[in-house]
Amino acid sequence: MASDTPTMRPLLTPAEMEAKAEEAGETKASLPALRLLVLAILAGAFIAFGGSFMLLVRSDASLGFAASQLLGGLVFTLGLFLVLVAGAELFTGNCLMVAGALSGRYAWTSVLRNWVIVYVGNAIGAVCIAVMFWAAGIFASNQGAVGEIALSVALTKAGLAPGVAFVRGILCNVLVCLAVWMGFAGQSVCDKLAAAILPVVAFVVLGFEHSIANLFFLPLGLLAQYAGVAGAGALTLTGAGSNLLFVTAGNIVGGALVGAAYWFAYKRQR
Repeated sequence: MASDTPTMRPLLTPAEMEAKAEEAGETKASLPALRLLVLAILAGAFIAFGGSFMLLVRSDASLGFAASQLLGGLVFTLGLFLVLVAGAELFTGNCLMVAGALSGRYAWTSVLRNWVIVYVGNAIGAVCIAVMFWAAGIFASNQGAVGEIALSVALTKAGLAPGVAFVRGILCNVLVCLAVWMGFAGQSVCDKLAAAILPVVAFVVLGFEHSIANLFFLPLGLLAQYAGVAGAGALTLTGAGSNLLFVTAGNIVGGALVGAAYWFAYKRQR
């Protein structure tokens, strides 16, 4: 008589995770452009929701620096958790497609096509949430502290030197892609949540730079400035654009390093 007790499926091994990552990349490479764009818009919005949550937490001046960073990082995991579980296309995670391209499962042109469409979609989703955040009057929350922290975060990002932004982008996407990679091992929603939490908290606490999150934070900062929120300087389109350029380049390098390293370790010799 068959047992009705559900069996616990074991986590995948690292080699199995590499194979699963390639399969996922193959699926991503073949998605129709419109479907890819819609899923990318969703991912941009999901990351922006996580960013909104983080700003609200960090607007509490009674929290010390460490507590503010830690709690902000913890709630920011909402964004990646939504991407992993609800299903969406996130540019930074898709940098792992390098593994499948190195194996010859799909062309490098397919990788580039995916990255361009997904980046555009992520930008649309993130900016739309920034505009709605402004239109909803959330800058006034906590006696205006939310608007002040939104502008402060954007000014800090736009003020980074290009080299610093690039390196922080590399480090950020190493952690983000490790979160996505470990998610391949999981067989349940809880597994994916457990995989995402610590790497995402780490990159937020350490001040690393995520290009798609910045596609929310920087436009939001510009909107806060437009709304009359006072800041310790002027946020410019040039500063915002420079940050996005160098952080995006760093994210590509960081994600590609993770994908290439695991391909080399588990697939190259086969």
